[in-house]
Amino acid sequence: MASFGIWVLTIFLVFQSGYGFYLPGSYPHKYKVGDRLSVKVNSLTSIDTEMPFSYYSLPFCKPAEGVKDSAENLGELLMGDRIENSPYRFKMYTNETLIFLCQSGKLSADEFKLLKERIDEMYQVNLILDNLPAIRYTVKEGFVSRWTGYPIGVKFQDMYYVFNHLKFKVLVRKYEETNVARVMGTGDAVDVFPSGGKGGSDVPGYMVVGFEVIPCSVMHNGNLVKDLKMYDKYPSEIKCDTTTVTVPIKEDEPIVFTYEVAFEESDIKWPSRWDAYLKMEGSKVHWFSILNSLMVITFLAGIVLVIFLRTVRRDLTRYEELDKEAQAQMNEELSGWKLVVGDVFRAPSHPALLCIMVGDGVQILGMGVVTILFAALGFMSPASRGTLITGMLFFYMILGIAAGYVAVRLWRTIGCGDHKGWASVAWKAACFFPGIAFLILTILNFLLWGSHSTGAIPFSLFVILLLLWFCISVPLTLVGGYFGAKAPHIEYPVRTNQIPREIPAQKYPSWLLVLGAGTLPFGTLFIELFFIMSSIWMGRVYYVFGFLLIVMVLLVVVCAEVSLVLTYMHLCVEDWKWWWKSFFASGSVAIYIFLYSVNYLIFDLKSLSGPVSATLYLGYSLFMVLAIMLATGTIGFLSSFWFVHYLFSSVKLD
Repeated sequence: MASFGIWVLTIFLVFQSGYGFYLPGSYPHKYKVGDRLSVKVNSLTSIDTEMPFSYYSLPFCKPAEGVKDSAENLGELLMGDRIENSPYRFKMYTNETLIFLCQSGKLSADEFKLLKERIDEMYQVNLILDNLPAIRYTVKEGFVSRWTGYPIGVKFQDMYYVFNHLKFKVLVRKYEETNVARVMGTGDAVDVFPSGGKGGSDVPGYMVVGFEVIPCSVMHNGNLVKDLKMYDKYPSEIKCDTTTVTVPIKEDEPIVFTYEVAFEESDIKWPSRWDAYLKMEGSKVHWFSILNSLMVITFLAGIVLVIFLRTVRRDLTRYEELDKEAQAQMNEELSGWKLVVGDVFRAPSHPALLCIMVGDGVQILGMGVVTILFAALGFMSPASRGTLITGMLFFYMILGIAAGYVAVRLWRTIGCGDHKGWASVAWKAACFFPGIAFLILTILNFLLWGSHSTGAIPFSLFVILLLLWFCISVPLTLVGGYFGAKAPHIEYPVRTNQIPREIPAQKYPSWLLVLGAGTLPFGTLFIELFFIMSSIWMGRVYYVFGFLLIVMVLLVVVCAEVSLVLTYMHLCVEDWKWWWKSFFASGSVAIYIFLYSVNYLIFDLKSLSGPVSATLYLGYSLFMVLAIMLATGTIGFLSSFWFVHYLFSSVKLD
């Protein structure tokens, strides 16, 4: 019955990952005909440099009321998003053409040089309307490709052209209150959102379900716009042809910007308006491939577990069936893991570091599982910018309690109940991973500051992150440590000899086996890893959190199994130094992920330009890999610890 429930949940998560739903609170905005629609601008982005820049760092038109920041959350700022108002504005269901926006000042040498650089680096302009990014369609060899945003300009025959005319298409749908009630998915939603004719709801309203843009390079007559003000009608016809470019930009010459907008009624339902973004070029998830890989890995892992459990069980059963005299004789002829009974729980080298790393691993693993679970259930949809990062930070801080508790309790277990030094271990657990992360991010931030990128974390946000760390995360970790010190330590089932047993010479170095063990967990990850990397570095939308949750559950199972098998193999060859080896048996998957990251940089991000961009990429990869190593290593260590404790408490040896 339990397994049936798990399969139902699995199918539900996979279904939801493909057909996302909207939670209460994210209902559509109703616009009446003629209501003002404001377009916002996000940072300029490029997959060539991975460094975002402010939209207004280039000589574009600025709004008459001045540039204002939109409300942002912590996650948006950390991701380098800078959402600001723009001069583009529409009236709901009112088609407008030949709208003059502005004429820039004469391009200075610096502005001209910067524009050329940004065009060479393939920077994209990202516009947002009603929380929908502008989407652009291109047709090549009969295939339609979708892209978010549009390029600043294009280089053709050593001349640079800026896209100075934008043709917008806004897809709208009639606002239907009853549909909203159904979307909310609650039985009493109709009462919450009345669908009757009260309150002026008989006035027709529309909701935005699509936002498309076609950029053009057109020739404008500078003399015609001298006396024009923003939003005046351009006096001459504008032909928007995407296949041709007309006026190259030149130093000491201004650029004239214009736009047009057309509204079109669409049959796209409001909950499905993000579907176009989830079918981006190259990001189509190969469902069959992922499922096939998951089933093969589950099958392999099952075989390993069955064989392994049968071997140990047979060993124990055979021993228990013997009478006392035969047991005594067998004890004299002990072989394999039974020989290390007096050393198996001998304290490892650097015990405090092991406790700290396991504590931090529990914190990172907990954060990952909870965040992905919430994302799979739709709480962190792509429509809510920055919520994923904000959620991860929140869960990480709260789980400081778990980190402190696990680290200190393990410390006391290794010390056979000794309370001495628990506060030091809890304090170090609170500072170990965040300290390394802070060091990496500070170095990368200086690189971004030097490049004047919006990806750089502002100083004020740095202060906020430090306050969150020292005022919330550290105290919670110390509280967890206090509870860990009060909790009873885990008692070992066997005594440890005073003199350590000599480990026989091995045919192969044990660390070679440990490093090779990471290949199996990597096998569960690598297909999903491609889509995650594409989402982070290629600007694609990642939304299949249901699959990611399943992959993560499988990863946890495989990490535990791999570590168990390796620990058992080491004990069988009388190697009792299993503590660190069990941690790195599953933690070594991080090495393969880092190698995959380097491979991705060389073969998939071939166009990544400049040493700064490559340093940023490798720095963020190192940060990600460290977190993965701590989380997977912790799974391996805790499962091996449970197994060794269970194994030696199941059989009584003198």
